[in-house]
Amino acid sequence: MLNFDIFKDFTRIEDPSLPYCGVFKYDDSIFIIEPNFYTQLQGMKEHHYDKFDIIMNRLIEIVKKNKKVIFTGDFEAPVVYKDDYIYQEITDITDPLKIFVEDKSRGSDYGD
Repeated sequence: MLNFDIFKDFTRIEDPSLPYCGVFKYDDSIFIIEPNFYTQLQGMKEHHYDKFDIIMNRLIEIVKKNKKVIFTGDFEAPVVYKDDYIYQEITDITDPLKIFVEDKSRGSDYGD
């Protein structure tokens, strides 16, 4: 089980129905961190350590504005389904901030 260290300063809510997710309270807002999103967020911290505070501040802004947020690795196939929550992917946070992970994959060794 993930310990969600990045969110250690937030109030964690234990939810037995979501054993693999982190459920957190921030003021009067609730947000859920799915495992894939957390892995992506850790990657952003490693690749963009100097900009990570900006990323986290944007995440908090989204939570404060929307009150109920699920941060997912893939909004087309989320781990958690809840009514009245909005879904956000890592790129929903980072793209508007102009923070990107460069895709250095070569693609196929055949053809091209």
